[in-house]
Amino acid sequence: MIRCVRMWTGPDGDSLFEEGTIALTEGERGDFVGAAVAARRLSFQETAAGGAYAWHQDPVPRFVITLAGTLEFETKSGRTFTIRPGDVLLAQDNSGSGHRWRLIGDEPWRRAYIVYEEGADLPFTPAPHRG
Repeated sequence: MIRCVRMWTGPDGDSLFEEGTIALTEGERGDFVGAAVAARRLSFQETAAGGAYAWHQDPVPRFVITLAGTLEFETKSGRTFTIRPGDVLLAQDNSGSGHRWRLIGDEPWRRAYIVYEEGADLPFTPAPHRG
């Protein structure tokens, strides 16, 4: 399974997040394979070590795949989560108060942005809630 954090805008306009996974099923050669998702655009970006970005929303719903770097995200409620290399962020907080992030450590943040087709069936599976 691949770790995925989904972030979206709640009814009060603040960003919320939940941890989960990208669902995989057994495929050829013993590999595990996720469902294909139609993509509109792929781009890459790098932010130097020590970087941060103030409160903002994501411009469009998209996957953000971290290739290098570790960063901490924060929502207006003060809740935080960490993204590490290999993690996927499903960024759907495209309105409201947004979120901010800062790089942790001395590596740059290298990532791929994948804008998916509107209405695509997304392979995110929320983690079971612990009571």
